[in-house]
Amino acid sequence: MKRTVIAGFAAVVIGCGTITLAAPGNAATTNSAATQSSSSAGQIIVKFRDNSSAAGVLRQHGLGEGPGVGSTGAQLVKVPAGRELQLVEALSRNPSVEYAEPDETVTAASADEYFPRQYALQNNGQAFTNTANTLSVAGGAADADVDAVEAWGVTTGSGIKVAVLDSGVASDNVDITPKVAARANFSNGKAGEDNYGHGTHVAGIVAATASNTVGVAGVCPGCTILDGKVLNDSGVGSSSSLANGINWAVNNGAKVINMSLGVRASRTLETAINNAWSKGVVLVAAAGNGSSQAKIYPGAYPNVIAVAATDNTDAKASFSTYGASWVDVAAPGVNVYSTFPNHTFVLGTQNNRSFGYDVGNGTSMSSPIVAATAALAWSSHAGATNTSVRANVESTADKISGTGTYWAHGRVNADKAVR
Repeated sequence: MKRTVIAGFAAVVIGCGTITLAAPGNAATTNSAATQSSSSAGQIIVKFRDNSSAAGVLRQHGLGEGPGVGSTGAQLVKVPAGRELQLVEALSRNPSVEYAEPDETVTAASADEYFPRQYALQNNGQAFTNTANTLSVAGGAADADVDAVEAWGVTTGSGIKVAVLDSGVASDNVDITPKVAARANFSNGKAGEDNYGHGTHVAGIVAATASNTVGVAGVCPGCTILDGKVLNDSGVGSSSSLANGINWAVNNGAKVINMSLGVRASRTLETAINNAWSKGVVLVAAAGNGSSQAKIYPGAYPNVIAVAATDNTDAKASFSTYGASWVDVAAPGVNVYSTFPNHTFVLGTQNNRSFGYDVGNGTSMSSPIVAATAALAWSSHAGATNTSVRANVESTADKISGTGTYWAHGRVNADKAVR
């Protein structure tokens, strides 16, 4: 029997073999270079194994000691401009030095118009409104975020392909359209377009271009997107379309597959999941929006990272499905800012979301944050495998309140995952 897969933003309705992720009634809703870090001129960071040796070692290079860097035990050392990397290399060879490194400057997404509204990436406790200024979001808890900006000091995920199996990615949003490396349509909807809106929002969370002065930044701004359209223009698909999309993603080099959708258990789908895992792919899926512990697939399959939703205070979202016995991690999923099509789309018509950019709510938003975190981890660890990447993402998650009850490991932390 063919099973229906439907995507959306909030509550789960289960009946007659169908899982519907329905949209909330009132939620307000050229290839640009990836973000790069550069080192600050005239200073480097040095940490000594024994601070008593610091002055002598630095003196050998004509340098003096500098102020401490927070509680890290390292110090900020002034050096002649232009010699930063040379001195980093020389000091790194000294056995008295634990490490020496450039003082990286990350400009990243701070240049993007709506970045201040992206608390999921950097939470300073900020309050904000949606694009149409019809929804006010109260300030959250500082650092209730995934530390994406800090992670970009290590990697932006360049060269990593993330497959977004969803309703497609819009062809007319400059922040995400150029990031699509390949498209395939497994639905009965219009090929090469997203007229539902869900897939464009999800893809932007993963890989929207950073530092291009417009819109938002993805968690993995250096990543590229494989757009597998498995849901039609009403947001409906089938287990067979999803299985075909998984196979296509694997064959096209996806390191990570994101599935912000749900369906009842399917042996065909589980086989496709297991085949993808056996070929070295990390699979991530939404845990669902049922405000219960009821399992939703593909998230509940063992070879998939199931993701619950949190808000800007690190509390479990009221709508999120939960249960530490099968939900693996959490990530922000309430009022998450991202891309939308710049043409008429179903979720915009239903929920007054603005063209281009607006917020979305659901574990559908949480899942791509985790998928992008996995992509960053792939990029930063030499010799990474899907097993090591999954373990890395889960083991470095912050053990916020609810860990061990609502989810097994915690709310993901991209910066810790890439170290």
